[in-house]
Amino acid sequence: MEKPQILLLTHGGWGKALTESLKMIMGSVDFVHEIPLLPEVTFAEYYAKVDEYAAGMPEKSLIFTDVFGGTTTNAGAKIGRERNIKVVSGLNAPLMIEACTQIQYTGDCNFDVVLQQGQSSIIDVIGEVTKSMEKKES
Repeated sequence: MEKPQILLLTHGGWGKALTESLKMIMGSVDFVHEIPLLPEVTFAEYYAKVDEYAAGMPEKSLIFTDVFGGTTTNAGAKIGRERNIKVVSGLNAPLMIEACTQIQYTGDCNFDVVLQQGQSSIIDVIGEVTKSMEKKES
């Protein structure tokens, strides 16, 4: 079975920069591909490009998008429904690290765990540090 892939759909190529940062942490992530949405591209053109790429994605692959309700997510949602590919909006580094770690080390990807990691990675840093300091003082 071919290992899952991750397709990043981002405005202006942000996904490429995130992938380069991820390589600093994890090394090669050759199963991650990005299709940037550029200002001159129409929805129909973008959709066609994403659909063409998604047609070759193996089972359990994922699509990550940057902005819920934006063109990238709208294209991803339409393709995800048509091709039975899970789609997550709200791309962030911990989400990527979890998905890439699973794929890299197991050759598989547990969508529910990846989604939970992405959701739980949004943290009020000052609030958490303050709570930690208060516990130490007690």
